[in-house]
Amino acid sequence: MRLQTATRLGLYAALELARDPGVQLSATDLAARFGVSTHHLAKVLRELARAGLIAGERGATGGYRFTGNPRRVTLMDIVALFEVEPGRRPPEAGDDTDIGVALAGVLTEIDEIAEATLRSITLETLLRQIRRTGAAAS
Repeated sequence: MRLQTATRLGLYAALELARDPGVQLSATDLAARFGVSTHHLAKVLRELARAGLIAGERGATGGYRFTGNPRRVTLMDIVALFEVEPGRRPPEAGDDTDIGVALAGVLTEIDEIAEATLRSITLETLLRQIRRTGAAAS
């Protein structure tokens, strides 16, 4: 499963905000943390807000904070906001050949395994793992 940049940014932002739901972070702060443009991240943050996972406040002291339930929100919940479902992808050249059909079956199976894994991991589970391993960038 190859994730688009927006999907990875959605995961990064959701995890960063879920790390401490009481803290508000601006799009500028988050963009600097991830090394991306504020404009690109703002689109991702709007999608997370539309899904009810974060809330934003405008103004000088404004910013975003996590409003979802990190114990219930899975990585797949966020991935699904940005990615096309495997069965709904537009056809590509070669898909209608015998090799294309066989390859599509294998790739679909890989996608299903990846999705099952992403559905089994909540934000809280991953944050707990980050705290335990110290893998979080600060």
